[in-house]
Amino acid sequence: MRRKTGVLVAIALLGAVLGGYLLWQRNADRALETETREFTAPVPVAPKRAAAVPAAAPPVEPAIAHPLAEEPEVPALPGPDHADAALFKALGKVLSKKLLALVVPDQLIRHIVITVDSLPRQHLPAAIVPLKRTPGAFVTTGSGETLAIDASNSQRYAPQIKLITAVDSAKLVALYRQFYPLFQRAYVQLGYPQAYFNDRLVEAIDDLLAAPDLEPGARLVQPKVLYEFADAELQARSSGQKIMMRIGAVNAAAIRVKLKEIRQLVARAAAAP
Repeated sequence: MRRKTGVLVAIALLGAVLGGYLLWQRNADRALETETREFTAPVPVAPKRAAAVPAAAPPVEPAIAHPLAEEPEVPALPGPDHADAALFKALGKVLSKKLLALVVPDQLIRHIVITVDSLPRQHLPAAIVPLKRTPGAFVTTGSGETLAIDASNSQRYAPQIKLITAVDSAKLVALYRQFYPLFQRAYVQLGYPQAYFNDRLVEAIDDLLAAPDLEPGARLVQPKVLYEFADAELQARSSGQKIMMRIGAVNAAAIRVKLKEIRQLVARAAAAP
């Protein structure tokens, strides 16, 4: 089975960083991973040339469900060549040294955006998750009809979960708002010119929060190289929800608290017209 992500960071940055951060760590597990697939942005399709018709009305911009308040009096944002380095440096003022050491600075903004966009989907490209993998090996128990996740497996994630839950959510989201134009630009470049990245972040958070707690001894199968849940309903869940289930109920509960804090800060509903 291929190696994959374990715990995202805390969001915005999840949040993009959490957004964070949450379950975004690369995991060398040979388990419960969806296949790693290269991310392919949607390809615009040119409209077919047709006979002359009355000019159509200009396209209506999609409504923004969760407009993000701008940070007051923020410094000018860096250009594309320096954006990732600037964000990584700024994270050093919000994250602990141990947590910052888990962040992969290469193409940080783009990888955060792809991760957030992919979490509610079936496939999360492991190569783009902006966090280093969780140490240790995925622990199972039994074999054949009794193959299951070992109860001790969740202990692997405990140190990272502790670091994530200690992050100041308000400071993290303030940094997210400061750098938001760069996240939005990266989202447009991925093929979503009429979508609002913060709305997608809120969707990703809501999907993670909806993950069920995994019953002790939940069975696994290994049809080929990768482990899968024996329960078809669990296996059909999003990549983000399967990560939440995989880290264990106690760890998932701690992450939910942090996600709810961040959601409250980024999910300001648009005012009625």
